[in-house]
Amino acid sequence: MSMTTPEGSRSSEDHITPDALLHSAPPKNVTPEDLVMAAGRDVTPKNLDWARRKLETEGPAAVERLLP
Repeated sequence: MSMTTPEGSRSSEDHITPDALLHSAPPKNVTPEDLVMAAGRDVTPKNLDWARRKLETEGPAAVERLLP
């Protein structure tokens, strides 16, 4: 027995979410710790320095480049 539903029988609640609604803007107050953790790195002085430099050059959007 097939569990697929023909296109014409979808309920009005079934819909495709536009890609633009699936992503959120990064918060304005991204911290170096946020960026380090988003990169999957350990929070160490070296990684915090890296994150500070990245935030200075790219701003809060730096975290958006790391996350899907």
